[in-house]
Amino acid sequence: MVTLAEVARHAGVSASTVSYVLSGKRSISAPTRERVEQSIKELGYHPNAGARALASSRSNILALMVPLRTDMYVPVMMEIAIAVATTARAHGYDVLLLTGEEGPAAVRRVTGSGLADAMIVMDVELEDERLPLLHAARQPTVLIGLPADTVGLTCVDLDFTATGALCAEHLAELGHREIAVVGEAAAVYERHTGFAERTLEGLRRRAGELGVRLLHRPCEGSYESMDGTLSRIFDERPGTTGFVVQNEAAIEPLLSLLRRQGRAVPEDVSVVAVCPEQVATQASVRLTSVAIPAEEMGRRAVELAVAKLEGQPLEEQVTLLAPELTVRTSSGPAPGTS
Repeated sequence: MVTLAEVARHAGVSASTVSYVLSGKRSISAPTRERVEQSIKELGYHPNAGARALASSRSNILALMVPLRTDMYVPVMMEIAIAVATTARAHGYDVLLLTGEEGPAAVRRVTGSGLADAMIVMDVELEDERLPLLHAARQPTVLIGLPADTVGLTCVDLDFTATGALCAEHLAELGHREIAVVGEAAAVYERHTGFAERTLEGLRRRAGELGVRLLHRPCEGSYESMDGTLSRIFDERPGTTGFVVQNEAAIEPLLSLLRRQGRAVPEDVSVVAVCPEQVATQASVRLTSVAIPAEEMGRRAVELAVAKLEGQPLEEQVTLLAPELTVRTSSGPAPGTS
């Protein structure tokens, strides 16, 4: 392994000069800096991470807490995680991925050990039990998601309340007066997960304002569970002509079951989804949808964390990304209105 002293000899400078070039703590002339950087490149020198952390009191690591639960759509979570990792590297940080469902225990492990300079927290619940520890932590924290109380927190998320309202408006404008919401698994609502609760809040509020009847039913997402859910929906609300789906796993089972029942999409029933763009465009019917901006959420979370580490003042503690609804072939006028 190449040492700092060997770099210094190769560049014809002192070891302290190499250290200053690496740390940026002192101004070094451009020719000297270029000579040192060239020697580092030629010799393949990599600073010792442990020594660098001791010297700077920084680990250059961001901790990403992303519990991988069976009732969540993992591809979206991992798309956010990849965006966090690639953006972090662009800023000179590595990412420590915490995927367990440890809750406060994981926060204590990170904050107590100094494993990471900052934390990015996902799968945020309205009354998240990690929040008291995050408030007290010395490490900066950014949440991807919104709890009920955001005071003193830095958060970034899709505006899911506006997303729900946008879906209700679209179907109401097409003449639909009976809408069913196929939601996430029941456990997601039992935990009061922020994105699911806020979407439902936006749907209910806007549907009420527009005179649209709304029925919400959670669904595990399998073909069997969707079969039972759909049967209950039509038993309770036989006049249902519009569906909003916020459950990626349930999309294809729903479309398949509607075909099996002889209900054409969108002639008899319209379907709007809250899902990744790829899921919407590759479904058996191209779905009208509000996309999940996973990459942008991950990127912005890292940028906010780095800004906090650098002591930059943050004008907005809560960043909500505006939803965009893309109309495709799965939504059309309600039967009898065209």
